[in-house]
Amino acid sequence: MRGISPQIAKTVAPRRVFYYNHIESKNEVTFVLYIMRHGITDWNALQKLQGRVDIPLNASGRALASAAAKKYRDVHIDVCYCSPLHRAMETAQIFLAGRDVPITPDERLLEMSFGDYEGMTDYFHDPDFPLHDLFQHPERYTKSIGGAETFDELFARTGAFLSEVVRPQLAAGKDVLIVGHGAMNSALICQIKQRPISQFWASGLKQCELMGFESIPDACGK
Repeated sequence: MRGISPQIAKTVAPRRVFYYNHIESKNEVTFVLYIMRHGITDWNALQKLQGRVDIPLNASGRALASAAAKKYRDVHIDVCYCSPLHRAMETAQIFLAGRDVPITPDERLLEMSFGDYEGMTDYFHDPDFPLHDLFQHPERYTKSIGGAETFDELFARTGAFLSEVVRPQLAAGKDVLIVGHGAMNSALICQIKQRPISQFWASGLKQCELMGFESIPDACGK
């Protein structure tokens, strides 16, 4: 029988959401999708907009991933998919070190592209920042600015991943881990929890924290 952690941090009806918990009943085992954000980078520390820039973990990020590996050592995982960017790949490798869990990169899990504005600071609260609506009023951000990815594009690729990869793995009896990025993970969580785009940034995860989902809505990827 798989290991079960008793700590349930949060439950949201009708679709249960929880942190590093494995849910099991007397008659049925529930297979779980876990989502994790990569560890800290130098650009995170400087509050620079990373996007697709391939910034590696720093020493603090590696230590955070290692601590997460110990914290969540009893969480059962069969397969891991991650962004091909180094900060996500290295987080997955450190987190799963010593486990016989395959790690597969997938382009659909890349961070959201912020186009010409990657590398900039003061992007979240500055009203004069060109992507201000993306961060403060996401429902208003409907057309690309400076080559940045749109929410429609982000949701299309992440929704396809949920539909084409995650749902079949859960149906096959696998516990799945995704290691990704702030905005990309928010797109996954927004779709799973069926939140409106106006609540996009409320779906964020702290770095190297696990969130788990028992099921994927049929609407994902359609």
